[in-house]
Amino acid sequence: MNARSSSKQIDDEMPAAVDWLGNPVSCGDCPHDENRVTGRCDLGKACVRDLRARRVDRFFSLNPDEADNYLDHPFFEVRSIAARYASPFRLLPLLSDPESDVRAMAAVRLPASRVLSLRFDPDRRVRIALARRLEGDDLLPLLADPDDQVRLTAARTASPVLLVALLGDREPDIRREAARRVELYHLPALVSDPEPLVRIEVARRMEPERLHLLARDPDFRVRYAVAERIGLDQLPAFLSDQDEAVREIAQERMTRLEKES
Repeated sequence: MNARSSSKQIDDEMPAAVDWLGNPVSCGDCPHDENRVTGRCDLGKACVRDLRARRVDRFFSLNPDEADNYLDHPFFEVRSIAARYASPFRLLPLLSDPESDVRAMAAVRLPASRVLSLRFDPDRRVRIALARRLEGDDLLPLLADPDDQVRLTAARTASPVLLVALLGDREPDIRREAARRVELYHLPALVSDPEPLVRIEVARRMEPERLHLLARDPDFRVRYAVAERIGLDQLPAFLSDQDEAVREIAQERMTRLEKES
């Protein structure tokens, strides 16, 4: 690589610094110019005035004590990043910020008891942020959220007891998540689920003595999962299954179990 192409690559990787309005950034009129001396800011790499979020984040990571001063910055991304480093005692006003990214960051950092109202935030990103951190009954509104992704995120956080409410959810991925962790005695409610991937999860967890409920499942993947775990006395039926993979796993288990007995 020659000097010219090398220089161009550097320029591409580190484009000129501009602020959120598109104006060139200069250290000459920066209120943090003194930080350059101590290495706590570096134009083009760590700068609070730069448009690029990574450079703003680097600035606050080096100067966390400055974050409180930028919670009312006109550019929402600066407010959002500042909220990541600011004192939690200064974040409450951000729950009503006009930008969802800012509200989501405040929701993540404030005590759960202070952010419950955001479970009904109009932006799903805020509700998803809450679904990742709330626990117990606080999750209930999010488990009934109209947005599939919010409900799925809440399902991944919810306790097995709360997952019962999702057994009839319209979204297959959510029912599948419920099948993975709901209490075992609720699994029979899913043996007729229209989604094979849900029934596979049921077959992987259900007590062996109940697996006969799925023994004639129309999907070979479900029958395969059943044949892997069903009791020896019911295994011979799978030796004549219409699918070769199911027959093979049944034969392997029969041979192994007979040797062990």
